[in-house]
Amino acid sequence: MLDFILRPIKRNFGRDKAYYKMIDDMFGFIPNNIELYKLALIHKSASVVIDNQSINNERLEFLGDAVIESVTSDYLFIEYPEHDEGRLTQLRSKIVSRQSLNSVAKKLGLDKCVISNHSATISQKHIFGDAFEAMMGAIYLDQGYDFVNRLLINKIYPANLALDQVDETETDFKSRLIEWGQKHHHTILFKTKGIGKNATAGAHNFQSVVLIDNLEVGHGLGESKKEAEQSAAQSVAYEMNDEVCARLLDKLDRLESSSK
Repeated sequence: MLDFILRPIKRNFGRDKAYYKMIDDMFGFIPNNIELYKLALIHKSASVVIDNQSINNERLEFLGDAVIESVTSDYLFIEYPEHDEGRLTQLRSKIVSRQSLNSVAKKLGLDKCVISNHSATISQKHIFGDAFEAMMGAIYLDQGYDFVNRLLINKIYPANLALDQVDETETDFKSRLIEWGQKHHHTILFKTKGIGKNATAGAHNFQSVVLIDNLEVGHGLGESKKEAEQSAAQSVAYEMNDEVCARLLDKLDRLESSSK
């Protein structure tokens, strides 16, 4: 009854009415502590400094990441009783990947609400997925774990994730490459280093080189060490199937011959 009375008031009146309306339209409820949701939308590039402390959504992102992983584990355990631990882990990794969460955030319209100082290339980044994690962290603090669980499982995932397509999408190129190396008795090594500040993104960038039997075969860049290594692995091959393996072995033979 109270919510029925407060919903139209908060949506239509007061200085935070736009935020209340956004959360209600996006997730279907009126928040208790709207400040948490306002904070969840502030990317670190638009940080507010108060008493020498940067105020942005990174802490909420950290919390939301853990909440999403926990809820997703629960969801997959119930949804796929026939899957073993390895299969469930692989599917969870794809669902909670930056690429997947970025897509969910855009479908929800969260990309139009994030506050940042990025240029037009922002769409190529994962800050929308990060904001989605921060938003789930805010909802967890404001409404509790059970509420987030029901919201993700009953509303957000069914409307914004096609599990069959997610299951077929390859995202962990590094693991695929390492598995291929173990299968074919090749040594896989990643050499990754920081390459300083990126003036546009305002974050440290990393460069990674992937070596197979000490021969450089791929390179990648990323805003984190993990992202750079995934990019380097992806540059070697999209799928390590038999045809790709044959091409890669030919490449290794040519490189070995040229190095002698």
